[in-house]
Amino acid sequence: DVQLQASGGGLVQAGGSLRLSCAASGFTFNTYAIGWFRQAPGKEREAVSCISSPDGKIYYTDSVKGRFTISSDNAKNTVFLQMDSLKPEDTAVYYCNADHIVTRKGYWGQGTQVTVSS
Repeated sequence: DVQLQASGGGLVQAGGSLRLSCAASGFTFNTYAIGWFRQAPGKEREAVSCISSPDGKIYYTDSVKGRFTISSDNAKNTVFLQMDSLKPEDTAVYYCNADHIVTRKGYWGQGTQVTVSS
């Protein structure tokens, strides 16, 4: 079975840091783009960052550039999202996503709550 296990969320003060992890299993990791999305209350889910496992290409949404860093450990089938200089507007449920780079077949993990207090 395909599984994406997200972890690392929590409560942090503005300016603090958190590191999210997405552990993948049940599929060929290096044929997928792995990404993080977030959804705040009353808002649509938005893409935050993703990394293409085959070639390492990286995307960040503008609001997190310079503060968030995505990385992957292909040997452990895990993608990390290091979040620094957190702001209250980063508060959301963060979801891990995997999309096949050719077929675009996708999978979602469960969310992890990130709350940034002002």
